[in-house]
Amino acid sequence: MMTKFYDIIVVGAGLVGLSTAYHLKLKYPDKSLLVLEKENQVSKHQSGNNSGVIHSGIYYRPGSLKAQNCINGYHSLIAFADQYDIPYDICGKIIVASDSSELTALENIYSRGVQNGLTTIRKLNQEQLGEYEPHVAGVAGLHAPQTGIIDYPAMAKQLQILITEELGGDIRFSEEVRSIKTTQKQYAVTTSKEAYLTEKIVTCAGLQSDRVANLTGDNNDLQIIPFRGEYYKLRPEKEYLVNNLIYPVPNPEFPFLGVHFTRMINGGVEAGPNAVLAFKREGYKFSDINLTDLSQTLTWPGFWKIVMKYGKTGMMEMYRSLSKSSFTKSLQKLIPEVQEKDLIDGGAGVRAQACDRNGNLIDDFNMTEGNNIIHVRNAPSPAATSCLSIGKLISEKI
Repeated sequence: MMTKFYDIIVVGAGLVGLSTAYHLKLKYPDKSLLVLEKENQVSKHQSGNNSGVIHSGIYYRPGSLKAQNCINGYHSLIAFADQYDIPYDICGKIIVASDSSELTALENIYSRGVQNGLTTIRKLNQEQLGEYEPHVAGVAGLHAPQTGIIDYPAMAKQLQILITEELGGDIRFSEEVRSIKTTQKQYAVTTSKEAYLTEKIVTCAGLQSDRVANLTGDNNDLQIIPFRGEYYKLRPEKEYLVNNLIYPVPNPEFPFLGVHFTRMINGGVEAGPNAVLAFKREGYKFSDINLTDLSQTLTWPGFWKIVMKYGKTGMMEMYRSLSKSSFTKSLQKLIPEVQEKDLIDGGAGVRAQACDRNGNLIDDFNMTEGNNIIHVRNAPSPAATSCLSIGKLISEKI
């Protein structure tokens, strides 16, 4: 049987992969395009298992890919949601300094936000915090009115419809990419079901991004370390404790935002997530273990350097995962009225965190470009907010 040819193949049907395919078809409508996805639907992992926040760009280093794409992606995201009736709400959020030791870090966040163009950020004293969130405890805070919430799975579904029904692209599900080999001026892509030829490839494989990138070379300088983020939900009768979004001042030494409260676009209030080492890349429960995934984590030289840097923090996260009372105490720093009995089990997500051999957790987006191929190797939060900007950027690079 003849191997089918596509001008462009995109690997991965999360938000970044779908946005990339969408922008490529807009830019090159006459080029044939195929999206390959190993799962049976779009946004099965990071894109469909996050808290649904539209990030404003307040945290990110000015000039970084995160900052640039978050700001650009924010406006594109809202315009897209307006055009296609994707549910969203620009509700704003507050960042709370629980005590005076966090005031310097809070000021640094404010400075970054202003440098990133968020001129409407407002500094809050203790009394003003209560105007936004009456049940919050803190000595000071920031109000970021640009932050919102959105239905990301609905957005992914809309991108799927646009790609396949309006722009003439193809999406094949349940096809895991097993090999990518060069043949003359083309690439031969073999999946778990079929074989294809293509001239250009973009890989946006999320939790498998390092493995897919390594199919085309030996530049094995990054590896994905999976961190599971677990959530509780407030019982319906306690949802009055949270108006919108409430975040702590993040630990500047640890690349996660800390447990927070998020009002969800489809109703309810989430509390979390923590950041626990996952024993399986796509493991959403503590008991989920994949020996291959775990072995690759434990034998990566950078992992043990992470342990040396963040071992105490990591153990506390692990303990908080197993102890509901410890999780509750973390939430009580923001809202003292929250009690353990007010929390019911919520969902979980797994973050694909790239780590280099020296134990550095890669904070910014990371892409490599080769001979007609682009690998997106690190796309942590705010990748969902930034997805339309990232996709457009890749379409211009290709």
